[in-house]
Amino acid sequence: MKKRRLVIRTIILLVLGAAVAYSLYSNLTKDNKQKVSQGDQAPDFVLVDMQGNKHRLSDYRGQGVFLNFWGTWCPPCKKEMPYINNQYHQYKDNGVQVLSVDIQEPELAVNQFAERLKLDFPIMIDKEKEVMNVYGVDLLPATFLIDKNGKVVQYYTGELTEYKIKEFMEKIKP
Repeated sequence: MKKRRLVIRTIILLVLGAAVAYSLYSNLTKDNKQKVSQGDQAPDFVLVDMQGNKHRLSDYRGQGVFLNFWGTWCPPCKKEMPYINNQYHQYKDNGVQVLSVDIQEPELAVNQFAERLKLDFPIMIDKEKEVMNVYGVDLLPATFLIDKNGKVVQYYTGELTEYKIKEFMEKIKP
């Protein structure tokens, strides 16, 4: 009986060990999802904002673009939105635009979120995750800083403080 339990425990440990080894191997060898890196030309896209206006990234050449990917369900996203809105008002007349891309949520939820936080920068919904996938966004919030020539200056994942947002706006101000 003891021998049988020992065999069963050994088999379970071997299966678990194989599963851990496979997970480590697949994570280390998989293609890195981030397709857009610092120094790359930012891929062009067209999305429609909540007011029905089309926004094409290439239309913002000559200006810095603060491109932020987020979701209403994301606590760090919710926390940084008022800071982004404040800095948008500080920099929009200085050649820096904010383009905000919500990932695959209903318009009603996004509109309620924007109204509750009194956000007035362009908010678009990436309904099919096309832009998100082209940019290789994995975790939210994710921010791309794009200079006046359309080049990615920096990619940042995680919650932003107001100070950090201001620092980023200064980096891409033309």
